[in-house]
Amino acid sequence: MSDLLLVRHGETAWSATGRHTGRTDVPLTARGVEEAISLFPYFRDRSPALVLTSPLRRAAATAELAGLTGAVTDPDLYEWDYGGYEGITTPEILRGRPDWSLWTDGVPPGDEDHPGENAAQVGARADRVLARAGEVLRADRGNVVLVAHAHLLRVLTARYLGLPPEAGRLFLLRTGTFSMLSTEHGLPVVAGWNTRP
Repeated sequence: MSDLLLVRHGETAWSATGRHTGRTDVPLTARGVEEAISLFPYFRDRSPALVLTSPLRRAAATAELAGLTGAVTDPDLYEWDYGGYEGITTPEILRGRPDWSLWTDGVPPGDEDHPGENAAQVGARADRVLARAGEVLRADRGNVVLVAHAHLLRVLTARYLGLPPEAGRLFLLRTGTFSMLSTEHGLPVVAGWNTRP
């Protein structure tokens, strides 16, 4: 079976300062552009069978700068909808909710553009992406590349491994990196994580 390659978009001003960046469409910083370009040598000689990207420009720009052509936008690859915590940092949240965890507590609803999601809802989206990617992977037509966001990709990794969505907390994911999910003896494994060329 072919491999599932995960690419987290390059740095943005919000990711650099720890602000929860769900559906807000912020661009890459200059460093984020450099991170995305640094992925190009890794993908230069690879021809994935399918490239799926989040609709947000930070992911689409990362795919383009990394040389991943023919990307198809998949709305299920949107980042976690942080609801009322959109644009707020974890230390700011903890001042009012000292025991808060995104993974177990979720987020309060925000405005109509940010209604918020819990881990199970993000997990359902991740499962749909894995089903689409799985069709290509099982046919062994080549690798599938997903270009998206930290929390979504962490949940997707947990689901790929057969873990609950909340187990995504175990997989720290830096900007401008790629990771590889594969199989060994027919079982899902993490073959590489948080890699930079």
